[in-house]
Amino acid sequence: MGKQIWFILYLLTIQISISGVLSTTFSIVNKCEYTVWPGILSNAGVPPLPATGFVLAAGDSKTISAPGSWGGRFWGRTHCSQDSNGKFSCLTGDCGSDKVECGGNGAKPPATLAEFTLDGAGGLDFFDVSLVDGYNIPMLVVPQGGTGEKCVSTGCVVDLNGACPQELKVFSVDGGENVACKSACEAFNAPQYCCSGEYATPDTCKPSAYSQVFKSACPRAYSYAYDDKTSTFTCADADYIITFCPSPNTSQKSTEGHNTSTPAINGGNDTMVYEGAGYDLSSASRTTLRGILGVAIATVSILQSRQLF
Repeated sequence: MGKQIWFILYLLTIQISISGVLSTTFSIVNKCEYTVWPGILSNAGVPPLPATGFVLAAGDSKTISAPGSWGGRFWGRTHCSQDSNGKFSCLTGDCGSDKVECGGNGAKPPATLAEFTLDGAGGLDFFDVSLVDGYNIPMLVVPQGGTGEKCVSTGCVVDLNGACPQELKVFSVDGGENVACKSACEAFNAPQYCCSGEYATPDTCKPSAYSQVFKSACPRAYSYAYDDKTSTFTCADADYIITFCPSPNTSQKSTEGHNTSTPAINGGNDTMVYEGAGYDLSSASRTTLRGILGVAIATVSILQSRQLF
């Protein structure tokens, strides 16, 4: 009887340790030539991550683990400072908390967003990079070790601030630098641009000349509210690297056949790569761990049913 109890405790230990490994890891990398203050907002009803905002100097990175059922968004804040009263604020992507930590607040548009829903329908992670709320900084999301037909990189690696239409531009305090690009919805607050009112369906809300500027430059990113078909991606058993200011290497075709300046495509699985995008947990090893976890749980259940402890 003592050996049976020991065996059960041993399997439970394996279960706990493997469950920790199977949390999703986000590695956030700053390849900009300036400091970025990432912000994180968890979806409603989802427990917040330990960090909701932090500083990331040029060349630095930070790794954050999220539970398998987490959902939320990441973005980068720029041109941030603290006044004499200790109030923290940013010119782009500010979350209004007056602190480096956003504490449950989202980004004030315009801001480039990386959005995730982990372990969604079919056990898949759903993710995208969205310009629906405008653009402030280049961003790339690279899945690591995942599987699936649509488990590919996405993002907007082009500097859209320079190409931003004049009526959408956001300038620095002194007016000398274009620091962000508004969405047409934010700029004009019109239903046809916001997909609201009589335009609140996919059939009535169509791409505008403004959203097409974003889509042409960044064909894998959301350019307006109903841009789902070319902008939503899915992975099973993946971790993710989120990079600010990734360096474009070559011009390749995206999954939708658009030509755009994006990081190099690696091999036949249509996955963008960039310098330093390495991770040591392969999809095979994650799948194996899930299999071991399943066996451990099943064994414990059998032993419990036979009343062996």
